[in-house]
Amino acid sequence: MKKLLLGGAALLLAAGAAGYVFFGSDIDRATTVATLFTGEEQYQNFHRMDDMFPVNRLPASDRPYDFPDGDKITLPATFTYKGDTVDTEKFIELTDTGALLVLRDGKVIYENYWLTGGRDEQWLSMSVAKSFISTLVGIAVEEGHIESIEQPVTAYLPDLEGSAYDGVRIKDILQMSSGAAWNEDYSDPDSDINRFGRIFALGGSLNDFMATLEREREPGTYNHYNSTDTQVLGALVVAATGRSIADYMTEKLWQPLGAESDAFWLTDDEGMEMAFGGFNATARDYAKLGELFRKGGEWRGEQLVPADWAKAAVTPDAPHLLPEAENGIPFPLGYGYQWWVLDSTEGEFSGIGVYNQFVYVNPAKDVTIVKLSAFSDYAKDLEQTSYREEETFEMFRAIVDSL
Repeated sequence: MKKLLLGGAALLLAAGAAGYVFFGSDIDRATTVATLFTGEEQYQNFHRMDDMFPVNRLPASDRPYDFPDGDKITLPATFTYKGDTVDTEKFIELTDTGALLVLRDGKVIYENYWLTGGRDEQWLSMSVAKSFISTLVGIAVEEGHIESIEQPVTAYLPDLEGSAYDGVRIKDILQMSSGAAWNEDYSDPDSDINRFGRIFALGGSLNDFMATLEREREPGTYNHYNSTDTQVLGALVVAATGRSIADYMTEKLWQPLGAESDAFWLTDDEGMEMAFGGFNATARDYAKLGELFRKGGEWRGEQLVPADWAKAAVTPDAPHLLPEAENGIPFPLGYGYQWWVLDSTEGEFSGIGVYNQFVYVNPAKDVTIVKLSAFSDYAKDLEQTSYREEETFEMFRAIVDSL
């Protein structure tokens, strides 16, 4: 279940074996995809994905924003998880952390890099990318490219008629409640995850794949995490705006946010962005998305994202989206518009990606934390020790409580 929960990038594993055969001239790429989720170290790969995959680039802002410095802190020596005391420094090392950045009230109070991380290193976001895609949907709605998220997605993507997405509200797709069936059985060559993965091994179209999914449940009734939902949202942005994700995001988000570094999206062979998990940026620039939502969509005196969208995106609004609801989520997190919502009295929310990528926000305490990692044991089995999302949140909370 946890593989299903955060497995946006996990589909690359399925491409591994075929990659050795069909990408013999690109051993570096084939080796990387073949070793995902096997326990092999990945920190030497996650900062250089553009060396291995086709990409669409986003240039740094013409008006870069440099977070001011605040009063520096030291991390708490320990934190508590399920009654046990955890050594913070050892946990950071254990999870192969490349970057840890802590902001309070928009000021940098802690920043450190390890392994191949660095202030100028773009790191693969995995499923944190989903939160960027939903933000672009919100901007497209505000600009009138998308009339309403109450519309069926097939009003913009008619090629999905007859598929699981036929007639499904855009809102249900934003909330991972499309009703589409999704099978993430790696041992089944015909499973959805393996069919999806073969696109990266053999070439092909992400858009064509979307139309192959079939309906399993009534849309809007069950939260079933499915990375194809996000790919549909990415295709929606492209269809509605007539622009690539990278191009639209550069103008509407990356430039206005004052990104201090270039970024890039991994793409399929047709130039379509891997919307569900292929965005790469620096820790400081990831933090700007967290800060944007902490501030209700406002940035440097401009409302980049409508305030009502910024609030709705991090607010579960139906029983099946609440923490610990009877749904496909195996630990206590709720869901908004491609953002995870913690069971909390302080309004905490986060983008989360496999291998321990986080953009975490505690709006009540004015804190944003970015953690970029390459946790090599990720998803080796179904034990908590192979995931550590819950444990990481307790480390974040200990940092917040120490301020």
